[in-house]
Amino acid sequence: MKAAHIYGVKDIQVQEAEVPALLPGTVKVKVSYAGICGSDMHEYLAGLYPIRKQPILGHEFSGVVTEIGEGVTRTKVGDRVAVEPLIPCGRCANCRRGMANLCTQSGGYGYSLSGGFAEYAVVREENAFILPDSMPLELGALVEPTAVAVHAVRQSQLNLGDSVAIFGAGPIGLLLLQAVKAAGAGRIFVVEVSEERREKALELGATHALNPVEVDAVTLIREMTNGGVDVAYDAAGVQATFESGIYVVRPGGEFKIISLWEKPVNFNPSVIVKTEAKISGSYAYNNLFPEVIHLLASGRIDGHAVITSMIALDDIVEQGFEKLTKDRKQCKILVDLNK
Repeated sequence: MKAAHIYGVKDIQVQEAEVPALLPGTVKVKVSYAGICGSDMHEYLAGLYPIRKQPILGHEFSGVVTEIGEGVTRTKVGDRVAVEPLIPCGRCANCRRGMANLCTQSGGYGYSLSGGFAEYAVVREENAFILPDSMPLELGALVEPTAVAVHAVRQSQLNLGDSVAIFGAGPIGLLLLQAVKAAGAGRIFVVEVSEERREKALELGATHALNPVEVDAVTLIREMTNGGVDVAYDAAGVQATFESGIYVVRPGGEFKIISLWEKPVNFNPSVIVKTEAKISGSYAYNNLFPEVIHLLASGRIDGHAVITSMIALDDIVEQGFEKLTKDRKQCKILVDLNK
């Protein structure tokens, strides 16, 4: 089969690879769609993660089951599925605490095992979630990033009617916007440099979309909210958004960090000491795929709204990774494995 292999910074090659072996308890999936994630971009631009044990990328993907292994009981050939990539050990202290997303021995498809930028993937049955007949397969590739956004909202202290600021309107930022709206947020401020992304944020329900290059977004938001928002989310991961996030929350508010960072930030802790605001992180998701599938299938979260391109596997570098590096109009690029 053909698959996209990553070997280092800006070194992704589409090459032949062996189809992973079908083992007991696993299913073979003919991949239909796979999304390029911000963490994939991080590896492309900054280097491989320590968790990577093999080169085939792709952890946001959907497809059709073509074969089932011994002992598989819930899934059948022909089922349309979204794949959850995380593989927790189930034994470490965090797994026993119910925090499988923080497993200390975690593996995952697209990292420790062959991923979804390939014609076929073999995954554990429990990692394959059946999609409703009405749900397009391309939305199946949006389940994973949408779960990231929904988990961040669930982990935050957001309450009905609260004001929110979201820094960054890429795929996660736009999915966050829809998740906080579904959770009952009141005023939603999106801070984003790209005009196209700001326009999309307004279409999806943001009450305000601000360009931080043209206006002092923090001062403006603080004035409009009488001292700061209840919750701010960082979906950009740069020094400027971190600083803005800690200054834009009200006393006692929360700054929730979802983005991955390529380098450390400078930070004066006195800002938080004097306001008793909270800085917290959100990593991946935990037992959320069924709920997220329902949100996408029902249209409560519009997955199609974040898809800007569909490309062939052979074009994954130039039309995928390089385009995302250079073109701020792009949001979620899906690899269509049927092309």
